[in-house]
Amino acid sequence: MILYGAPMPAPNPRRVRIFLAEKGINLPETTVDMRKREHKSTDYRAKNSLGQIPTLELDDGATISETVAICRYFEETNPEPPLFGRTALEKAHVDMWVRRVEFVLMTPVGNFWRHAHPYTAALLTQFKDFGESNREAYASALKWLDRELACRDYIAGHDYTIADICALSTVDFATWIGLEMNPEHANLAAWHQRVTARPSAQA
Repeated sequence: MILYGAPMPAPNPRRVRIFLAEKGINLPETTVDMRKREHKSTDYRAKNSLGQIPTLELDDGATISETVAICRYFEETNPEPPLFGRTALEKAHVDMWVRRVEFVLMTPVGNFWRHAHPYTAALLTQFKDFGESNREAYASALKWLDRELACRDYIAGHDYTIADICALSTVDFATWIGLEMNPEHANLAAWHQRVTARPSAQA
């Protein structure tokens, strides 16, 4: 079994590393050098046609891409501790919050990264006004999430789940590219402190 990924600050491979650390699964990551565009090579695209990371290659040669799908595979093969919920309601809530994190939180971060950050300027035609407009969208998303966290410790409820992993990797990457959290969002700050204090956050 081979897990193809990349080190910090890449947020998506980090999601899987955190998940594996929470599960106590020791699977070293095989680094794909994104600066050298190895993820766009013919050999790698044979494993993931979109040329994205991470990708999990099983012993029989089957591959799984997309972070939540990879984590779902490990949830099914290593169910304890549960990180996708236990009951039908908990699982539905976790799925709901993963989608919300990806669409509401990660989308403006990704748009800013692609269209306003100097690191990506050589990779695509940037529309900088559009990119910068995502600062406000991200700030609104953080304000909304701060309100949601007023009555619970974690994103999807009172237990730590894959939704927290997705949110943490997003918020930390956003900070790295220049989208800071508002210090006035006390609930969000407390959540961030809780999840960052977990040993898995260092993965």
